[in-house]
Amino acid sequence: MDTLKHKDLPFWESLPLTSKKHPDEQSVINVGGVQIGGPELVFIAGPCSIESIEQIRTVARAVKGHAHILRGGAFKPRTSPYSFQGLAEEGLAMLQAAAAEVGMPTVSEVVSPEDVDLVAAYVDMLQIGARNMQNYALLRKVRQCQKPMLLKRGPAATIEEWLLSAEYIMSAGNPKVVLCERGIRTFETLTRNTLDISAVPIIKHLSHLPIIIDPSHAAGRWNLVEPLALAAVAAGADGLMIEVHPHPEDALSDGPQSLLPERYCRLVESARELRLLLEGRGLHA
Repeated sequence: MDTLKHKDLPFWESLPLTSKKHPDEQSVINVGGVQIGGPELVFIAGPCSIESIEQIRTVARAVKGHAHILRGGAFKPRTSPYSFQGLAEEGLAMLQAAAAEVGMPTVSEVVSPEDVDLVAAYVDMLQIGARNMQNYALLRKVRQCQKPMLLKRGPAATIEEWLLSAEYIMSAGNPKVVLCERGIRTFETLTRNTLDISAVPIIKHLSHLPIIIDPSHAAGRWNLVEPLALAAVAAGADGLMIEVHPHPEDALSDGPQSLLPERYCRLVESARELRLLLEGRGLHA
């Protein structure tokens, strides 16, 4: 990567807003007082789907002090039409209430252009999920909203396509985009997706946008989340988004990849220790 020059990339001129203008350029995105892209490693935690006020409150209280942003899905684009599709506005209200109780900002996914204003009324950051990374009608709608956007990489998207989706949002005057690598589709079947760790240093070299990692969706299995998370920290990620559930065996979605709160908190401590170690060696300072 040290020898790669932007002028050598055939697509570079199509990325005027996401590309770095100088090597040290780094955007810091403010999400309800939380700085993503700054010196501190940021943690986003919560259940895949909001199931009840008791569930989201339990998670919020358990991760307080070990998470900066509370996540929870209210609109769930599921592969099967028979799977739980989320609680919609009722779920957003639960997320907002639980987060207010513990003093954390929130992020939740929006899946339809018609729901952008509704979701934006409840959360501090809107998530564009992997299935919608190239939903250009949705991208055109969210770029009218001035809230921060968490843009997940599609399962078959190249880094160029991912950055072009960010350009869609930024081209209408919203520069507040955070990228999220969550695994890509490969021939491997032992994991849900294949985490592209190389995306972290590549994005850090090419773009000023912050990048976080979602090891939960990449792994699909709870016992792989910690090693993938620590690998992401070692690679230089700005943060982690991890699914947490008080009873994963009863979860309405993504239970097998969800961590129990106590295991999640131990992971956060390990990640923080690793970050300090790397900074002590002059890396990611």
